[in-house]
Amino acid sequence: MRETNGKGIVGGKVAVITGAGSGIGRAAALRLAEEGARVALVDLKADRVEDLRKRIADAGGEAIAVEADIAKPADIESAVKEAAGKWERLDIVFANAGINGVLAPIETMAPEEWSTTLDINLKGTFLTVKYAVPFLKKNGGSIVITSSINGNRVFSNFGMSAYSTSKAGQVAFMQMAALELAQYGIRVNAVCPGAIKTHIGQNTHPAPELEEIQIPVEYPEGDQPLENGPGRASQVGDLVLFLASDASSHITGTPIFIDGAESLLHG
Repeated sequence: MRETNGKGIVGGKVAVITGAGSGIGRAAALRLAEEGARVALVDLKADRVEDLRKRIADAGGEAIAVEADIAKPADIESAVKEAAGKWERLDIVFANAGINGVLAPIETMAPEEWSTTLDINLKGTFLTVKYAVPFLKKNGGSIVITSSINGNRVFSNFGMSAYSTSKAGQVAFMQMAALELAQYGIRVNAVCPGAIKTHIGQNTHPAPELEEIQIPVEYPEGDQPLENGPGRASQVGDLVLFLASDASSHITGTPIFIDGAESLLHG
């Protein structure tokens, strides 16, 4: 990580990042910290982000590790208050935490499995934004939500009805929030990644019944045309930094696809 002196393009701003322990959340935390933001690293287990907090501190930045389950209102309310209280402001919210959940046919998916995915991905996004709004209203700010090409451009990943529904819901929520919060100078956007090298596969649980509903789908050779492979979390981190900064001051209510043209082939 590059040394930070607090004078970057988000210098002096305070950011809350959920799911900061790995993948896109971790990459975004590093980029924001490098560019001067003070960062609250929110994860299900605080020890998952302790090494990241130390890395940021060693480079001259400021960060705190905060433990929270984003599907639990009291947890996320406390996390946001802790961040805003420590630095007496809040400017950036990256609602990133999420899971793939159970992949199963609609017929065999348990209601509890559906609810778990929607609670974490969609309700968790709502709660993160809800509890951040009172603090963001003071100075304006930027909210970025991690959605996906799934549910927005791509509908061919079998068994992902719950996940795709949650991701489509995030974009609709983002657009509603963007209009509602514009009067306070709060911008709300969504990043929609395609295949990215992360650890979300650890929260993916394919059911054996999937084979019964899968339809053969043939993609052109090299189904990620731009780089001929998955993107990197750092590339999404760069996009989050842009959306968090004043460089995107007139962008709100917008889903931005970051997938190397993958969804143009798969959609």
